[in-house]
Amino acid sequence: MKKILLSLVAFALVLSIKVNAQEQKTPDWKRWHYLSEEEMHSPVRNENFVETDPPTGTPRFVAEFEPMQGVMIRYPLGIPTNLVAQLSNNCHVYCVVSSSSQSSAQSDFQNAGVNMSNVSFVNAPSDSYWIRDYGPWYIFEDRNPAIVDNRYNRNRPNDDNMSQVFATYWNIPMYGMNLTHTGGNMMEDGRGHGVSDELVFQENNNNETNVRNKMRDYLGIDPYHVTIDPQGDYIAHVDCWGKYLAPDKILIAQLPSSNSQYALYEQVANYFATTNCCWGYPYHVYRVQEPGGSTLAPYTNSLILNKTVYVPMGSNSNYNQQAIAVYQEAMPGYDIVGVTNNDWYTSWENTDALHCRTRGVMDFNMLFVDHRDVKFGVQEWQDSIAITSKFIAYSGQDLKQDSLLVYYSIDGGAYQVAHMTATGEPDEYVGYIKGYQGESEIDYYVFGADESGRRYTQPVFAELDPHHFTMEAHTPITPTEPTISVDEIVFEEITNVTFTISNNTANPFTINSIEALDEYLIVVDYSYAGTLPATLAVGESWEVTVYPYLPVLKGYYETSIEIVTDIATQTIPVKINESIYTGVGENNAASFEVYPNPMNNTLYINGDVQDVTIFNTVGQQVLFVENANEINVEDLSEGLYFVRVSDKRGNNVVKKILKH
Repeated sequence: MKKILLSLVAFALVLSIKVNAQEQKTPDWKRWHYLSEEEMHSPVRNENFVETDPPTGTPRFVAEFEPMQGVMIRYPLGIPTNLVAQLSNNCHVYCVVSSSSQSSAQSDFQNAGVNMSNVSFVNAPSDSYWIRDYGPWYIFEDRNPAIVDNRYNRNRPNDDNMSQVFATYWNIPMYGMNLTHTGGNMMEDGRGHGVSDELVFQENNNNETNVRNKMRDYLGIDPYHVTIDPQGDYIAHVDCWGKYLAPDKILIAQLPSSNSQYALYEQVANYFATTNCCWGYPYHVYRVQEPGGSTLAPYTNSLILNKTVYVPMGSNSNYNQQAIAVYQEAMPGYDIVGVTNNDWYTSWENTDALHCRTRGVMDFNMLFVDHRDVKFGVQEWQDSIAITSKFIAYSGQDLKQDSLLVYYSIDGGAYQVAHMTATGEPDEYVGYIKGYQGESEIDYYVFGADESGRRYTQPVFAELDPHHFTMEAHTPITPTEPTISVDEIVFEEITNVTFTISNNTANPFTINSIEALDEYLIVVDYSYAGTLPATLAVGESWEVTVYPYLPVLKGYYETSIEIVTDIATQTIPVKINESIYTGVGENNAASFEVYPNPMNNTLYINGDVQDVTIFNTVGQQVLFVENANEINVEDLSEGLYFVRVSDKRGNNVVKKILKH
């Protein structure tokens, strides 16, 4: 009976206000919306809340601007029925209604032209239409949808039970996060950044550490930006003064400089303008003008639903037009729809409008494009820029491998396409931007598609507002001949030297020959690289190994290697020090045929052989055989050897032989 009497008193007060003050509502009107007088003097009860452990998988709190499969509302409505009709043509509408009121809801919707095939009624008791505040918080736990519930800070047990209602409706897990929180005081970017004002600390015993830990563990929110409440009004909720429009874009209301709250709004705006978004650079802060005072201007309390933004209209047409223009500038390619609510009882308030009375339902099967290493500012010169991105198909369908792409434009030119390939890391792909010059201005975005038919880009605005960076100044070097990695080869001891021939010219070229000027002093081996002639593509290299022979001369002996290509002939000087002299020489009076070269397991010698001695490159004897024309060299390791063959008259010859 007390509750009925209080309701009658409230209704009488409303009628009195409507009759006697058509142009001005009581300053406490918002209190009647958010808390009745009875509720204000009653302790908050959360009979239906159950705390659980956090998700064991990795949670991702999906942003409002990501793909939505539907939107939740409550009947009796807090929004116009003609708006329900618009929403039903955008996505599915999930209407919370008691079973006794469902027929009334159906009749109202049909009369308003609602697409009833796109409406589902969820029968459950509720206490209010502020489903933004008490509705479920949807997350992905790894790749599976789930709900996070918290304590609702109103004495409305039916509303507080709504997360469980929808967890049962969807048959998905629900996690109880033991924090007092509301949806109106929470916005997130879908990539781990979140924003609330200081009310979240005040409602949780000012235990900042506990709040931050739970937001991280249950929702994956870290960093968590907790700001002052610039409005200084009864409802200290973020959606009354700010809104994420994209991972790098935030909308903040702006009051006239004469307003007492002006400096606080500027403080919050400056915080985000100097704070990095998830992509590594400061937020782009957009300002929507609000006149303050009694003039209605609830522009940040809008609803983003797929590619449409529904903006609640205020009482001043000039400010309304300016607000629409700000959204159009910030969100190119979106439909920006102004929504008027002329119902006196449920009309918009500055602290309670369209956003407070709706809540999106994330697409459980969305395709998520997560390119985190965004290129911006001035990039250090590279011949190509690697663009890496993860593609997560929550539908479980395969990605379309030929539709994972980087679109890029150089200096305002037509967009080009680079296909992305797997990196080996889970869900990660890479594509390359090429063909730019020093100081080029480059726009780009990442595109993906999966077999479910879903397509998505990052940024979501694609070519209308892409990622952008500038390549640093660079003077290209166009060599006229191949690059050789050494200017000179000096042998101070018996060893080997490896050098490269690289093609950093603009076109392929052919290596015709690589020869030592004096083959008795050095051995040039390129057999591992290939055979000549050989063509090197742009950017390709060849490795060449040089071995010193065993000279009998004293002091430095100078020779050279000549490299002949079809565009240049180049010479590498070679110096050999006497310190590597080993006494192993040759007498050309003997005549022997020693083969094959390179040798494998058997070395053959034609001629009148007395003995055969094999030395390694440091002059050590590794094998000695008498009176043999076939020599087993299977036990010798790969490398260069010197084979000295002697005849019965004492003549000898030394041959350089490679072992492969």
